[in-house]
Amino acid sequence: VALALAGDVEGLVTAPIHKGAWHAAGHTHPGHTELLCEDAGCSRVLMCFVADRLRVALATIHVPLRRVPDLLESSALVADIRLLAASVPPRASREAPRIAVCGLNPHAGEGGLFGTEDAEIIAPAVAACREAGFDVSGPLPADAAIPAAVAGRYEAVLAMYHDQALPAVKSVAPRSSVNVTLGLPFVRTSVDHGTAFDIAGHGSADPEGLRVAILEARRMCRPGRSQIAPGAGPQ
Repeated sequence: VALALAGDVEGLVTAPIHKGAWHAAGHTHPGHTELLCEDAGCSRVLMCFVADRLRVALATIHVPLRRVPDLLESSALVADIRLLAASVPPRASREAPRIAVCGLNPHAGEGGLFGTEDAEIIAPAVAACREAGFDVSGPLPADAAIPAAVAGRYEAVLAMYHDQALPAVKSVAPRSSVNVTLGLPFVRTSVDHGTAFDIAGHGSADPEGLRVAILEARRMCRPGRSQIAPGAGPQ
């Protein structure tokens, strides 16, 4: 991180860590992403998984599921949508990337029948972004939004919590999705998997995840590519 902040390196690629062992050693951050956010002096970063047909970011990361509703705020979701939109490579045929925002509850709340967070927290954030010129839709049921993105209807998806997005990402690209941290002042990529202690020493580990993470970092660091900064995109 010090090398990146000093400009000596353009990007950082991380291998997986065992979060339980990290915590036992005295570290208080849940994972790499939270530590990098603090060390880089960022107020907020966004974990995003990139695959050939899918780009999905997470509004919350490594937290218990019961805490997710209390962590969602409209202002933070607006910042996330802006950051996610700025990360999508531009296309000649489209001025603004199409962003789908998942609801929190089943059926995106079903009009309040299954929860009020979708209408009270997520919908106002989507409306604010639309007013600012972003092509964003939601809140949408996750089981509709993510398949639609895979089919090409959207360029990116904002999911509300970790396991709302990761099963879909790993089903679509089980060996080739890359974890990208948006909002840092330098490029950071990582693998989309854990430490897999169960196969340690067996000689069966697959390096493909790390290989594609390195290649994605190289692509993001190529000369002439501007860094992704918070607040980029329509104002």
